[in-house]
Amino acid sequence: MDIKNNTANIVSISRIFIAFIAIGLLFAADKNAYLWATLLTIIAFAMDGLDGYIARKYNQASELGSVLDIMGDRIVEASYWIVFAVMGWLSVWFPIVCVTRAFTTDSIRSVALSKGMTAFGDKSMQSTAWGKFICSSKFMRISYAVAKVLAFILLIFVHTPNCGICTKFFMPEIALILAWIAIIFCVVRAIPVVLESGKLFDK
Repeated sequence: MDIKNNTANIVSISRIFIAFIAIGLLFAADKNAYLWATLLTIIAFAMDGLDGYIARKYNQASELGSVLDIMGDRIVEASYWIVFAVMGWLSVWFPIVCVTRAFTTDSIRSVALSKGMTAFGDKSMQSTAWGKFICSSKFMRISYAVAKVLAFILLIFVHTPNCGICTKFFMPEIALILAWIAIIFCVVRAIPVVLESGKLFDK
């Protein structure tokens, strides 16, 4: 593989493994491990924006890049929700909703891809202005990413072992509210994909 011309794709894939390391550290039940998990979580989500920046700046945008970007988002997001539920920090319905939404939208987008359309960009499958805004506008994508990373960081923070200050100042409640905001964003951003999918199946 030509590394120079696939930097964005390498970043997209690498962030998955960074997130896995962060998640693995949560099972160490150690304060320092949780601090590292928090840092790596921030890095993993920062890389989500970095791959897109590299792709645009160095003309590396491609259908493969779009698929890898979405794949990375799905794996990272679902992994965190699942682990948070396994550890008893959140209801199991959070990962169930996340995974259901992912299978639904990505199944539809796979059909769109076979017809030459992508999730975002000039070939976006979204044809309505409101659909493009909800699914691919910079405002919505950044808002969703910020909600997720803040929710994940705070959830890790408030469950850090031997950290008395971590549960003060309503931090657990704020973390839960942010988790709800993130999962609502997750569902809302799937609505245009479902509602505009009819055209993909017209004969």
